[in-house]
Amino acid sequence: MTTRTRNLGTTGPRTAALGLGCMGMSALYGATDRAESIATVHAALEAGITLLDTGDFYAMGHNELLVGEALRTAPAAAREKALVSVKFGALRDPDGNWGGYDGRPAAVKNFAAYSLQRLGVDHIDVYRIARLDPDVPIEETVGAIAELIEKGHVRHVGLSEVGAETVRRAAATAPIADLQIEYSLISRGIEREILPTTRELGIGITAYGVLSRGLISGHFSRDRQLAPGDFRAHSPRFQGDNLQHNLNLVEALREIAGRKGVSVAQIAIAWVLSRGEDIVPLVGARTRERLAESLGALDVTLDATDLAAIERAVPADAAAGDRYPTAQMAHLDSER
Repeated sequence: MTTRTRNLGTTGPRTAALGLGCMGMSALYGATDRAESIATVHAALEAGITLLDTGDFYAMGHNELLVGEALRTAPAAAREKALVSVKFGALRDPDGNWGGYDGRPAAVKNFAAYSLQRLGVDHIDVYRIARLDPDVPIEETVGAIAELIEKGHVRHVGLSEVGAETVRRAAATAPIADLQIEYSLISRGIEREILPTTRELGIGITAYGVLSRGLISGHFSRDRQLAPGDFRAHSPRFQGDNLQHNLNLVEALREIAGRKGVSVAQIAIAWVLSRGEDIVPLVGARTRERLAESLGALDVTLDATDLAAIERAVPADAAAGDRYPTAQMAHLDSER
């Protein structure tokens, strides 16, 4: 398997060509298997993936505890290479409801203290607020992370789902390693203003949702029954006519993948990889089987003919439906 590294930005750490998004191992996508989740993290580390992404609000700390256990039980050599990215700031209640975001400096430091304990590490490699707090200037939130860096608790400042103007303001406050944001064949809004801005400033992109929550993985069907609590039951792209329209795009992509002898998921991930060395796709594999499929994308080469065919099959803005429900879209500072 091809081994590649990518840079999270001129001020950020180097990481493997893919990262592992661990959120689905704890919440939002149905039942989970803790033993398989930990085995998947171990398999990712052994395969050369170094970036592990989590959030303190993923199942109210469950995901950080899981990642912490996976790190403790991984071989020492793999554990030492791991880079942990943590999102903070999302407010939850005991019933799992969402209550906005808190980017106040005192809250930033409070969140970090709990994350360090749950993860069982002495520092967090990349720390970022999950969404912009509209009541707190980004300069104050980033400044608090910079103070944590000075004290050795954090290594790098990251951003998440913010627009070009916010990126510039944050970068004027402290060096920014990367911006984590959704980017896939059917979520290409960052190409208009955000991606040119991060490239101008030397900031990397960590792309989540590269398979659009399984929608363009090639494994999702119209008659699939979603488990209680599955985020996709409320996602506009998975509803009614939107779902059928989007699955038609997947079938067009499947024809191209078939001609190359690869899976739909592999060609979708390979497309994101083709967009630039400054982009690190996060794969949300919850099992070793899905992880192995995702890793296969590293061996897929897309030439100009392939890319043109993909563009015809799934042009920009081809998807039907927003990427989040209306209430969550309201919290986005980034392009939609």
